[in-house]
Amino acid sequence: MAPSSSASPAAGLSRPVAQRKVRPSAEYRRQPRMSISLPPKKFRSMVEIMKVAKRVELPVEEEEEEEDEESEEEEDDYGEVVCEQCGSGERPEELLLCDKCNKGFHMLCLRPIVVRVPIGPWHCPHCSGDQHRIIKSFSQKKIVDFFRIQKESQIVVKCSSAQDIKKRRKRSLVFHKRRRRLSLYIPTENPHRRLVQMASLASALTALDMEFSDELTYMPGMARKSANSAKFESGGMQVLSKEDTETLEQCRAMYKRGECPPLMVVFDSREGYTVEADGPIKDLTILAEYTGDVDYIRNRQEDDCDSMMTLLLARDPSKSLVICPDKRGNISRFINGINNHSPEGKKKQNLKCVRYSVKGACHVLLVAIRDIAKGERLYYDYNGYEHEYPTHHFV
Repeated sequence: MAPSSSASPAAGLSRPVAQRKVRPSAEYRRQPRMSISLPPKKFRSMVEIMKVAKRVELPVEEEEEEEDEESEEEEDDYGEVVCEQCGSGERPEELLLCDKCNKGFHMLCLRPIVVRVPIGPWHCPHCSGDQHRIIKSFSQKKIVDFFRIQKESQIVVKCSSAQDIKKRRKRSLVFHKRRRRLSLYIPTENPHRRLVQMASLASALTALDMEFSDELTYMPGMARKSANSAKFESGGMQVLSKEDTETLEQCRAMYKRGECPPLMVVFDSREGYTVEADGPIKDLTILAEYTGDVDYIRNRQEDDCDSMMTLLLARDPSKSLVICPDKRGNISRFINGINNHSPEGKKKQNLKCVRYSVKGACHVLLVAIRDIAKGERLYYDYNGYEHEYPTHHFV
């Protein structure tokens, strides 16, 4: 008979000591543990190490050798570049390399000449297609849509009352001699000829990927409209009189009706796009307002656009503004400047750009300074306010 469990000698025994969990007492946990500090290491100075170190020459990596060889080959290749027009390799700082054909051209040998080194990719006249520029044709409907010509019923022009006209006539002759009023341009009477004139401008704007705009535009990321205030002008700005302001408004209204000034945009192999008078123009005639995107001049320091116009010269240079007709503009974008370093160039000037305060905002007007005959090209002084634009190479 098997013994009962109560008779087993191990029944009344507790757990073995080896299996018990021994926890340290609270007094033991409170005692700080002793840290064993190692003896400090002694380091040698760099001077001592360099005295006993052996000189080792590291092998040059293959990639660096290849880069050096390529740079030397490029220097040799570019050193042999000559101008395709004059055949000379002199004045290498003026040589432009076409990014498509890798041929060189002097900036002054190109037609039209390049005044500043272009920013970004540049293509020669042959690769860019300037030599075979196609004059795009526009139908009458396309011209109306391109210039957004409105009907007479849609245009509201503020005209002077009969009483105001009588008051002006009663003014003394001395006043009229002291100050001459600006006058309206006389559009071409033939409607078909006016379409041809506007088509020439539309073709030039389309070739430069530009939109037509007959007013200043304020785009996001550029100067705001509130920044264009004549009160910021250093030394003040001349105010356009009430009579001349009305004349300017009438010019704008005429253009909206499709009654453009008698001007024609043509392409010249030496000067590029330029503007000719397609009819007689009288002295002091308003021909156009210089339009485009308004931006701070500090944002255009590295811009290679050759048609920027000063709009505001503020006392604080950070508030100075320029007109940039690189995306939007009108016919003023294509009127060329004179070489104001030579007597022959100064004789060609027949326009002037004048900055006016019009209702508190700055505007730039192109005004005839003498009578202009039909077929005569239009020129004005690019450095009328600032002598910074390099015109000594202008033809």
